[in-house]
Amino acid sequence: MPQADAAVATAYRLTQDFAVMVRERQGARLDVRLAEADACAVPALQRFARGVRADLDAVRAGRTEIWSNGPTEGCVHKRTLLKRQGYGRAGFDLVRQRVLCAA
Repeated sequence: MPQADAAVATAYRLTQDFAVMVRERQGARLDVRLAEADACAVPALQRFARGVRADLDAVRAGRTEIWSNGPTEGCVHKRTLLKRQGYGRAGFDLVRQRVLCAA
C-alpha cells in the first residue's frame, strides 16, 4: 500500500509540473520532465513520455514559440462541426447561414 501512495504522489507531482510547464511556456524544462516521467513507476506517465518523444521537436516548439495556429484551427473546427451537423438535412443555403451566424 505505501508503494501505491508513493506512485500516486509521484504521478500528481509530475502532472502538476507538466501543467505548469505548458501554461508558462517553459519548453526548456521538457527534457527534465520527460526523464522524470521515464524514471517513475507509473506506466501511464511512461507512455505519455514516449508519445511526446515521438514528435519532440513539434512539442518543444509549441511550448517555446510565442505564435500559435490555435485560433485558425478553432475556426476550422467550428465550421467543420457546423457543416457536419447539416449533413442529410440541410442544403447549401442553410449551412451557409449557420456558418455566417457562427462567425
